Amino acid sequence: MWLLITNIAILSPLYQQVTVWSLAICTICIIWRVGIYLGKVAKPPQWLVTTLAFASAMTLAMVANKIGVLTALINLLILGYALKYIEMRNRRDVQVVVLAGYFLIALTFIQQQSLWSTLHLLVVTFINTCVLISLYHDENNFKHAAKLGAKILLQSVPLAVILFVILPRIPPLWMVPPQGGAKTGLSNTVSFANITELTRSAELAFRATFSDNVLLQNSALYWRAIVMEDYDGTQWLQNPSIIAVERGLTSPKGLDTAVIQRFAPVSNNVFNSAKALSYSVIAQPSSQHWLFGLDRATSQDHGINMLADFRLYASKPIDQQRLYNVTSYPNQPLEPSLSPALRAVNLSLPNNSNPRTTRLAMQFAAQYPKETDRLDAMMLYFTQQPYYYTLRPPAVGKQQIDNFLLDNKAGFCVHYASAFAFMARASGIPARLVSGYQGGEYNSAAGYYSVYQYMAHAWVEVWLPARGWVRFDPTAMIAPERIEAGFDAFFDPQESYLADSPFGYMSYRTSEMFNQLRMQFASVDYFWSVWVLGFNTDKQQRVLEEVLGEVTRIKLAMFIIASLGVIGLSIAYSAGLIQFHRSKDRHLNAYYAVCKLLRKRNLPRDYNEGPLDYNQRVAAAFPSIAKDFDKLTRYYIAIKYQNVGKKPQKKLSRLLIKQSRWLKIIIIKQRLALNKTNT
Repeated sequence: MWLLITNIAILSPLYQQVTVWSLAICTICIIWRVGIYLGKVAKPPQWLVTTLAFASAMTLAMVANKIGVLTALINLLILGYALKYIEMRNRRDVQVVVLAGYFLIALTFIQQQSLWSTLHLLVVTFINTCVLISLYHDENNFKHAAKLGAKILLQSVPLAVILFVILPRIPPLWMVPPQGGAKTGLSNTVSFANITELTRSAELAFRATFSDNVLLQNSALYWRAIVMEDYDGTQWLQNPSIIAVERGLTSPKGLDTAVIQRFAPVSNNVFNSAKALSYSVIAQPSSQHWLFGLDRATSQDHGINMLADFRLYASKPIDQQRLYNVTSYPNQPLEPSLSPALRAVNLSLPNNSNPRTTRLAMQFAAQYPKETDRLDAMMLYFTQQPYYYTLRPPAVGKQQIDNFLLDNKAGFCVHYASAFAFMARASGIPARLVSGYQGGEYNSAAGYYSVYQYMAHAWVEVWLPARGWVRFDPTAMIAPERIEAGFDAFFDPQESYLADSPFGYMSYRTSEMFNQLRMQFASVDYFWSVWVLGFNTDKQQRVLEEVLGEVTRIKLAMFIIASLGVIGLSIAYSAGLIQFHRSKDRHLNAYYAVCKLLRKRNLPRDYNEGPLDYNQRVAAAFPSIAKDFDKLTRYYIAIKYQNVGKKPQKKLSRLLIKQSRWLKIIIIKQRLALNKTNT
């Protein structure tokens, strides 16, 4: 029964990686094993298990390209675990299943490291350990196995903590990236449909903590992630040159020298000491490289690049939670000078695209020759016309911006940003689209901002002489509450991120009590992410310096040896190999007290020596106490090994204690006399 429980407990956290038919085979194996346990079915023949294992391996090999190599290997291990479960015949088979269970638990922990997943896996580890204990103990007692299992796990905690602190932080080079595209998150293209999909997701995108408890207004939180400079009439895309840079940063060969220099990564030294914002970001897994930061974001963390379009880009995809540090310079101009080539890129529009919007832009250009006046007029245009902000805009035709701007007049951030950027370009002002997130939910209990997928946003940057790229957000003209107070201040959650999960935990945010509880749980998970998942090389060095002072190899080796020694002594003490206190058996203590004094007289009692044998040796070595020690031995044997009545035992107990005291006095007197004679 223990094995059945642990089998289900180990496989349940891996449900996301298990294919449908693997799940079906696992279910059949579990049901079959229950039938064996109840005596309803026989164990499967060996040839059947072998055939199933071979067929499963062949099938996984054929679909590996489709589901991903890592997922295929995980399924193979799970199937092996399940098939071994039904063909167990002896204790050795059970040992194999238990050890395979530990391997699956470790594999799950590598992929799921949140606090709640860790607690879940800790429970699963406890159950698996109880199975292992039951193999070596005859007592079929749940309480005994649970108590010993908990004790073993608690004993392993100090060792785990020390290994966590001292082991080098090695990046997961062995990880195989999952296939099948990115998880929920931004895309490197933006169309009228992209952001709408994200507004229906309540998944966490990242969390940010500002130094010195800085609090920012919601309107100041524009988290840039992707810059798109090409427009093909239906969607905005990244320019091929910046894609070439990104590929060069992730390629072992490095950057191609043919890449346009303007798009090459920039150095952190270009930023001056203007007012800066320092903060850390914990990005959720996205399987993408782009990171998030406020204008103008810089980072000196290893593996993070600063691109010339003022984005942060990771050298490796974010397959696990990643903590990185950022310093932003909000007052720093973005690219004050623009090359002719890039000016042309950011002015280009498809031929014969949206002719009515083009004519409107030309009217603005004629009426407002000055660029800043023209841009202000375009922004005001959205308030002067009956525009409506909605996540469910009407469909548009081939000339998308014409249909939205002049016919439907209903849309969301991408519609307004696209129309504004198009008009700016059509009137002769370089413009581009930026996508990322806007706003954040502040957790006062832990002092950080949570940014969710539904906060995805798009805005525009236009280039102005001497000022560089300047942010314009037309959404602020149509739905200022969306920008100033956040997404929830303008949209009904039931029509956005709760539409697909009406009973999700976010649906209870209106309850003050539940919301406070949600924030408290989020705070615990946040600190877990910062101090455990974010325990990088720098933090490790600081901790070791606090413990050891200057960290040297000799000090570190001594610290490791001392720590392991303390742990080993603790385990030995727990196993009864070392005793630091007297036994509760007063008869045993009385007998051992005399033996201890004789040991100091160079007559120690051997570990396996019986009382009678030791009595003979004492009589031979110390004839003066032979008679008294013989009495002590007989009393001790009668109490410990003879079935005497209650009343005689009381009498023997008194005699034993009395004889022990008498002998100790005699031995001490003889030793003092001997010492005096020697002196």
